[in-house]
Amino acid sequence: MSDSEDLFKYVEEIADQARRRVQALTGAREAPPTDAAPDAFTRHGTGRVDPDSIRSASDLAPYIDHTLLKPEARQEDVVKVSEEARQHGFATVCVNSSHVATVARILAGSSTVPIAVVGFPLGAALSSAKAFEAREAIEAGAREIDMVVNIGALKAKDHTLVFTDIAAVVKASSPLPVKVILETALLSDEEKVFACLLSKAAGAAFVKTSTGFSSGGATVEDVSLMRAMVGEDVGVKASGGIRSFEDAMNMLRAGANRLGASASVAIVTGQVSTAKY
Repeated sequence: MSDSEDLFKYVEEIADQARRRVQALTGAREAPPTDAAPDAFTRHGTGRVDPDSIRSASDLAPYIDHTLLKPEARQEDVVKVSEEARQHGFATVCVNSSHVATVARILAGSSTVPIAVVGFPLGAALSSAKAFEAREAIEAGAREIDMVVNIGALKAKDHTLVFTDIAAVVKASSPLPVKVILETALLSDEEKVFACLLSKAAGAAFVKTSTGFSSGGATVEDVSLMRAMVGEDVGVKASGGIRSFEDAMNMLRAGANRLGASASVAIVTGQVSTAKY
């Protein structure tokens, strides 16, 4: 059997598993696991967050990816969000790859790390281009990569392409973690299940709801479904439309353990933002 035939068989096994999981939902979402090991409840872990550990809005900071992805972002805007992240102790700063070097310079010596997005925001680039962008971003200082799944391939049920696309970026980024942005607003529940299981099988560290540039952002229902599908050994990042402490807590309770937001400062200071992302 050739390598391509082996790959096709492997992906079909994942697809069969996804179909069984979809059937098991039968109109009701699977209950998220509740028996996570204690060491899953850590800042950089992948499992669920204990809501009781969040006693004030500022306690959310280590779970937030402080985000600036708008195309009109200027150098001074990037500097500003990087300095805010250092001040508040956010987990990361998430930017387009052209800004990673600036972020890495400002965050040097802090616990906050730079993220670069890849194939953003459409996910329709060649896998080789996504992998190249990931390598270049890491060379510039990125320590996590958020890639957009090939949405068209996912909707066309080309599961082999979806898998190999993710795997190419995971390989290019190794050993650093890769989050796969599903753009859930464009997907059916069945497609979300397939995307989660294919991402996990391809070696992704997280699945992520949204780019913030499509027709919708994170929902409690999607986060709950994603957590149920990936279990405790893959993280879930909720992004898009998180504007307040209440929004953030709802996502954590649903199973997210990372939050992507441009309204990060408002969230950790108990305010409500009108920002889209």
